[in-house]
Amino acid sequence: MSIELASPAETARTLGAVPAALTFIRRSADKPYTYVGEPPAGVPAARGDYETHTVQVQDARPIAGHLSLDVEGIALARHATAVRDFWDEAQTLALGHPEIAELVKEVTGATRVVVFDHTLRRRQSGTADRARGEPRQPANRAHVDQTVLSGPQRVRDIMGDQAEALLARRAAIINVWRPIGHPARDCPLALGDASTTGRDDLVASDLIFPHRKGETYAVAFNPAQRWLYVPDLQLDETLLIKCWDSDESVARFAPHTGFADPTTPPGTPPRQSIEFRTIAFFD
Repeated sequence: MSIELASPAETARTLGAVPAALTFIRRSADKPYTYVGEPPAGVPAARGDYETHTVQVQDARPIAGHLSLDVEGIALARHATAVRDFWDEAQTLALGHPEIAELVKEVTGATRVVVFDHTLRRRQSGTADRARGEPRQPANRAHVDQTVLSGPQRVRDIMGDQAEALLARRAAIINVWRPIGHPARDCPLALGDASTTGRDDLVASDLIFPHRKGETYAVAFNPAQRWLYVPDLQLDETLLIKCWDSDESVARFAPHTGFADPTTPPGTPPRQSIEFRTIAFFD
């Protein structure tokens, strides 16, 4: 397998920036939460107030070769896949997971990468996210998948008895996102530049499952934030997104969300995508 950073010369389409209505959380003294599944009787399924801000989302293709997981918290890499059908779980596990581990190794220099999860998404109008028997919908709120607490806990959950020794060195959780079926012209990802995201912009939020509780960051609006996207992400392109890093000297948390691109032509096929969740370990 080989990878190469996508080059601005590889696309003739340069949009500059598009206005996008992104959803942010309002800061509050009460910690937000969301139940995944039925909440206890009499308990609201979620807590947290959200607001929409229109921001300029910049076309990242002209600077793609300069983006870094350790500075902006995001990277674009070209990567051909051997998977013919990501909806086939067996193919995705047997072929997709190993090749994504190798991709993350090559991009980051990590000595070991564990792919611990993947999520398929398909945008469907009129269907609630997490509807029974349906793929997940694109995320529609600015967020980070892990926090300063849940990142190392995730390592412990996945790695068991090996975790403490691994956490004595550098570890990072990195998502790898790619379109499937057709380019991601519809509902692309807006990516928050980690170097412009303040620590106070990240609001810890509980994600409560039937048998465990996780924690993610919701993102509060700050006009200093820079948002980027890669228009028409191709089937042989991947976005790498930093979700947590134990190294406090580099980018640790890169916000992201799906958004409605106002330049998307009518009749564009609804977005289909897969994201792999990985832990990278460094010597």
